[in-house]
Amino acid sequence: MANTKKHWEKVYSKNKPTEVGWYQREPSLSLSLIRETKLANDAPIIDVGGGCSSLVDCLCDDGYTNITVLDISEKALAQSQDRLGEKASRVKWCEEDITHFRSPHRFSLWHDRAVFHFLTNKSDRHEYVNVLKQTLEPNGHLIIAAFAIGGPKKCSGLKIVQYDAKKMLSELGEGFELVNEKDEIHITPAKTEQKFIYFQFIRKSDI
Repeated sequence: MANTKKHWEKVYSKNKPTEVGWYQREPSLSLSLIRETKLANDAPIIDVGGGCSSLVDCLCDDGYTNITVLDISEKALAQSQDRLGEKASRVKWCEEDITHFRSPHRFSLWHDRAVFHFLTNKSDRHEYVNVLKQTLEPNGHLIIAAFAIGGPKKCSGLKIVQYDAKKMLSELGEGFELVNEKDEIHITPAKTEQKFIYFQFIRKSDI
């Protein structure tokens, strides 16, 4: 964790939120998938690796009132808090490595556009999935995005893992039903194209 945390603190210290490769002015596809769940406004939502993402701003504007943003980088979380101003007090902020996360309660929706594809070590992916299964409530929604097959092989100087539906299902194991899959071509601030794929799952109640 120490080396990973050091890497991301350095990234967010050297770059403005609008300069990092994964920056989105508005996370349109994530928002669309979240809105389609028809969750109640007070349903507990966690954005894993949410750091300085603008998703939390949009969720607040949509009226969601039970939002947690988790990121390994203190600097990234601080940037979001500064941007949100007084709205930041409405959000729970968690500086943590997701593979070590222990939540005091379960969530109705788990969103991740930033973390899973960086887990190149099988044991780290195993820990991530264990935390996910402990944290997402039965019939809860999992929205997870990753670099697609044929997309980048590295991001922020780190190797990544590319995914398609079969590969993602293999990592998650039993207990998740794939209900939606969307492709996205993300345009970075440097105007390069990155192939992403978004998966939406339901956590089966009997697993």
